[in-house]
Formats: sequence, structure tokens, C-alpha cells
Amino acid sequence: MTDAGEGALAWVRERAPVWDEPKRRIVGGAPRGTFDARYGELAPGAPVPGEWWRVERDGRVVGYGWLEVVWGDAEVLLATDPAARASGVGRFALARLEDEARARGLRYVYNVVRSTHPEAAAVTAWLVRRGFVAREDGSLVRAVARAGA
Repeated sequence: MTDAGEGALAWVRERAPVWDEPKRRIVGGAPRGTFDARYGELAPGAPVPGEWWRVERDGRVVGYGWLEVVWGDAEVLLATDPAARASGVGRFALARLEDEARARGLRYVYNVVRSTHPEAAAVTAWLVRRGFVAREDGSLVRAVARAGA
């Protein structure tokens, strides 16, 4: 799936996701505290859990979307190449992750912004602007819009 226009974004499912150079650069290269520290310990080629999709622009990986079904809801993670921030990559990935959740018949997507995230307040505000509601447990949740709604 792609968006329209110059520098179109492509959503590419990884069938057998492994720790590779683009994940190391984007996920592993994120500031300390952003993601689980275990990502930094993975060896090249090591399998990674969950379902992964790459966001590509002109053949270059500029972001990732990750989804794991937990108790009938979709936990999602987004990661954007710092050089591609504020260019629509995050919005694109979030919309595609919601499409993936809808296709599975899931009712909610949620994200947990780690308390150690160096930009926790900004990321939380970004998600809230996109319809997520903060819960007491630190998660942010949004109902999956039904097709045609």
C-alpha cells in the first residue's frame, strides 16, 4: 500500500522479521529509554517478535510499524527515522496499523509511552491529537474506526 504524490510512502510487511541494519538505525538508534533496551542487544539476523512493517520512501526505509495482539486489542509501536520526522511517516504508519487491526476484527489500538522516553510528553500529545485517550496505567487507547465510518 502506498500514499499518493511525490516521495510516496510504501507499507511493506516483513514476513519473517529479523534485526537488520534499518531496524538498528531507526529503532536501535533511538535515544535511550525510547524503546525496550533489549533491542540494543540483538545480533544481526536475530528474529524479532511481533508483526513488523517497513515504511519506505523511494526504496529507503524511513520508519516502522509494529503490532502485537494482546487480549483482543492491538498494541502498536511506531518508529521514524529522525531524518524523516515531521514528513507524515508517523501518521502514515499509524493509519496502516489501524487498517491492520481492523482487518483482524480488533476493537482497539493502544500504545504505551515509556516513562523513560525522552520525549514522552510530546509523543503522548501527538497520540492524543490523533484521538487516543490516556489511561491511568500509562497506556493510550483509541477505538478502531469501522470500515466506511
